[in-house]
Amino acid sequence: MILAIALAALVMPGVSGAIAQDGQPDPQMATPKPRAKNPVAVFSGIDKITGRITSFDVYIDETVQFGALQVTPRVCLTSAEGEAERTDAFVQVDEITLDRKIQRIFSGWMFADSPGLNAVEHPVYDVWLKSCKTDSAVPAPAG
Repeated sequence: MILAIALAALVMPGVSGAIAQDGQPDPQMATPKPRAKNPVAVFSGIDKITGRITSFDVYIDETVQFGALQVTPRVCLTSAEGEAERTDAFVQVDEITLDRKIQRIFSGWMFADSPGLNAVEHPVYDVWLKSCKTDSAVPAPAG
């Protein structure tokens, strides 16, 4: 049992209650650093018909249309300073159908370091998370 806990501490640094190599609780590993919330998510999308790739910024809780898709990030998180780089976003994507109905085609986490894992795949458009940032050249929404 102790070996399993020690192994988990080596494999998963930052896990609460991690044990250092000397068998004592490691205060640095016991408390993960909070992740930073960012106001802007950066996406890339491809139109498979034209082959054109577009990068676009979206403010959190705002919706941007990319082709027939509406992309709405709900949160965009980056690692704390000094932690391994990790960027994740919770995103909802709706499709506007030919009969003008809105249909949710994706609701979940996207990971910038694994774009193929949870990218939105559509017959015409693909969308994936690239990064998060604190500001954008796109004007902030009024409100």
